Amino acid sequence: MSTVHPRDPVEDHVNQPAEKDDGLFDHCPWLYAEQASQEQRAAQERRQKRLVGGTGPGAEPGAASVRLGEGCFVAETAAVYPDHLSLGDRSYIAAHAYVTGEIRTGADCTINPFTVVRGTVTLGNGVRIGAHSSLLAFNHGTSPDLPVHQQPVTSAGITVGDDVWIGSHVVVVDGVSIGDHCVIGAGAVVTKDLPAWTVAAGNPARRIRDRREPRVPATRGAAPRPSLERTVLIEELAAFADGARAQAAGLLDRCRQPGTGRYVDRPGAEPTVRAHCDAVEIAALLLGEEPPHLPAAEHAARLRALQDPATGLVPEYGAAPPVPGPAGLPEDGASAYHVLCVGYALDLLGSSFAHPVHAVRTTTADRLVGHLAELPWRERAWHAGAWVDSWATAAHWNRRLGTEAAAPGALEALFGWLHTHADPWTGMWGSPTPESGRLQMVNGYYRLTRGSFAQFGLPVPYAERVIDTVLDHARDLRYFSPGRENACNVLDVIHPLWLCARQTTHRAEEARAWASAQLTAALRRWHPGRGFSFGPTPDGSGPGREPGLQGTEMWLAIVWLLADLVGLADVLGYRPRGIHRPEPAQPARGTA
Repeated sequence: MSTVHPRDPVEDHVNQPAEKDDGLFDHCPWLYAEQASQEQRAAQERRQKRLVGGTGPGAEPGAASVRLGEGCFVAETAAVYPDHLSLGDRSYIAAHAYVTGEIRTGADCTINPFTVVRGTVTLGNGVRIGAHSSLLAFNHGTSPDLPVHQQPVTSAGITVGDDVWIGSHVVVVDGVSIGDHCVIGAGAVVTKDLPAWTVAAGNPARRIRDRREPRVPATRGAAPRPSLERTVLIEELAAFADGARAQAAGLLDRCRQPGTGRYVDRPGAEPTVRAHCDAVEIAALLLGEEPPHLPAAEHAARLRALQDPATGLVPEYGAAPPVPGPAGLPEDGASAYHVLCVGYALDLLGSSFAHPVHAVRTTTADRLVGHLAELPWRERAWHAGAWVDSWATAAHWNRRLGTEAAAPGALEALFGWLHTHADPWTGMWGSPTPESGRLQMVNGYYRLTRGSFAQFGLPVPYAERVIDTVLDHARDLRYFSPGRENACNVLDVIHPLWLCARQTTHRAEEARAWASAQLTAALRRWHPGRGFSFGPTPDGSGPGREPGLQGTEMWLAIVWLLADLVGLADVLGYRPRGIHRPEPAQPARGTA
């Protein structure tokens, strides 16, 4: 429809009431262009003429000017009383919207049902405003010398760029500019400018991510949580992440030993290789760089120098070189875990081991299969799974260095043995015990699959049975009741649930409910300026309840996994890239 001066004469029938219909197009105006009858189109034309002419039912006396582009639709029930309104082509105002002030839109803009747009508001092209949202481009004064109703009104205006989606129940306050290509989540309250490509949510709205960044697909079959609960959790996650980032440098300073420059897990503890690696992981997550005490190259040089050239293993500070086991790796001890933490710390620093892990590179398939059969799966499944984790990770680092992972056929033999020995009833290796229930079996499953199936990008066998087993274990009050959870036990549940959710939707709602409850509890475990504690253990071993680097490194990864399972990991603004990285470290190929 062409522009008409507000005082131009209109047709004789303009004062006649509009024809009645079922209100479909008022509430779903996007259907009007293709589905409206000639009678309905005539009614819409009369509606627009009344609006443009400023006379008749639905018109605002004295309206300054109204201009409607081609293909526009204005609902009969919309309260449109502007000082100026300019709608671009193919734009619409839906049922019960309330529009006043100076409103200008580009083409293809939508003001959906029950939306309020008031003040001086400018929309670019392709702006979608969800139902029940409010763009309030004016404000009252709050001086104490006058009642509120007598306060002067100001209007700085709201500007929205092109290609913007504003979700339902969003409030945008006066003075805000929203850049091109932004997405605003439902229920957000936008109080500050948002740069182009921002995805934001919460009250006040916070940046979640850049819309151009790749996003991990949501869990198949995921159902949204109730809006209010989800909004609260988004706010808590964002506040936690902001606080953790602000405190990260001080937390690392607290755990650096004066004089030696080595890292300790917590003040008063002895320095360990793992503490240095945990510091690297924490800095990468929260600061996006190496620990600030040394350049990345110096951190890497210190860690590389610890590797024993003969075996490729890394002993603890001051310890003798490790003695390889029957299939290449020791069964227990720090050197087995150092294959993981030192290797990934070096990777985060842009470096790598100086030498292959010779103790694994020379392992034959026969020796490996024989040793797998001898591991204590029934009574000590965690130790058996941890050994597989270390062996497979050493093979991964060997491949990264361009050498053979192990003797020909050994890596294939590992996955063949694991597939043929997984219990089809539990999906796991090992058995429950009267003393600890499923603890050893589940915890061993995490370690085993982390280094093998997850690290090499392979699907796990019997994923649905794994979920059954893990959810049953998560009800064991010996390990999962207030005051008893520790980082190891929570990690060893969430990682299998997260990993298997990539293959199946089996019991997805239960898994998300468990993750949501654990996520809320985990955020409350943060100690300002000190980080996370590992948590209590039945035998009193490990870091315990004192906040330190190990607990912080593990819980940061746990929080991400929990948040990702409920679809909120983007809020955190960090993503594990080391030991707990969600992507395969090295996809499997046909040969070792």
